[in-house]
Amino acid sequence: MSKRMDQLNTKVSKTKVYTLEEAIKLVKETSTVKFDASVEAHIKLGINTKKSDQQLRSTVALPHGTGKTKTVAAFVGANDEKTAKEAGADFVYNEEDIKKIKDTGKIEFEIAVATPDMMPKLAVAAKVLGPKGLMPNPKTETVGPDITKLITALKKGKAAFKNDDAGIVHIAIGKVSFDEAKLIDNFNALIEALKKAKPTAAKGVFIQSIHLTSSMGPGIKVEVQ
Repeated sequence: MSKRMDQLNTKVSKTKVYTLEEAIKLVKETSTVKFDASVEAHIKLGINTKKSDQQLRSTVALPHGTGKTKTVAAFVGANDEKTAKEAGADFVYNEEDIKKIKDTGKIEFEIAVATPDMMPKLAVAAKVLGPKGLMPNPKTETVGPDITKLITALKKGKAAFKNDDAGIVHIAIGKVSFDEAKLIDNFNALIEALKKAKPTAAKGVFIQSIHLTSSMGPGIKVEVQ
């Protein structure tokens, strides 16, 4: 692995800041793993993560999706169970299922949506779902009365993002197999979503640095427009 990375790093300058087009080409060139790697964006933001009013949490509708369909769970009342199944939910859970999650800690999904009436009932499982980032939240558009709309958006490529403790957003914007134009479209959609989600309390330069990489590939610094 070390030898492979050393060879790849010779293709990428650690001091150069690349245009988006150059960076996308390099990401594809330096992905040498045997699977269709994700293309990841790592964006450092000018926020103070110790202040609650500067935390960033939102979603982006990637025009070409991420290349991976997430397993979606829908927490709904009896009247919405059929609708959730028809919309494409992989799991449809009721109040009894919530208790099982609370008691067993077993989770079989990657993202969850819920109707507003189920949120008070979900509170009992918050200690299980919360630490894993799986608790439905209005800020990430995973809570709402139109369960079909929520599920369809996720299946089409809507992705949630939030900053980590260092003020960095990490998110996949597609696969190495995507053509360059699709990756550029997805990247630009992400930047626009970040700008719209900028906390009003954040001052100074908001997007401080951007790096693109493939899974297990070298980081490539991208110019900030």
